[in-house]
Amino acid sequence: MITITELANEKVKDVIEAQGIADDRFLRIGITGGGCSGLRYALAFDNQFDALTDTRFEADGIALVTRKKFAEFLDGTVIDYKTGDMGSGFSIENPNFPAGAGCAGCAGH
Repeated sequence: MITITELANEKVKDVIEAQGIADDRFLRIGITGGGCSGLRYALAFDNQFDALTDTRFEADGIALVTRKKFAEFLDGTVIDYKTGDMGSGFSIENPNFPAGAGCAGCAGH
């Protein structure tokens, strides 16, 4: 299960409204990377759903889709929206792969 914080939920809905995103779109969560650099996540609106490879669920009124092969790795993930000195944007915190948890062979490099 993926959780979207209240602020992130508001920001997603703001983007949907501001960009006139159609009702048939959902928020797709992708994963790339791994190894020393850790996982990188991508969020994008999409309307292409393939029941053979994708899984769909709802989180606080937002339709979310990811590849079935990613779903188990995203369980417990929290999507938030943060503002700081370096700017603002969505953050994804995955307890299965905490930030900085790249390969052990990189320690000390």
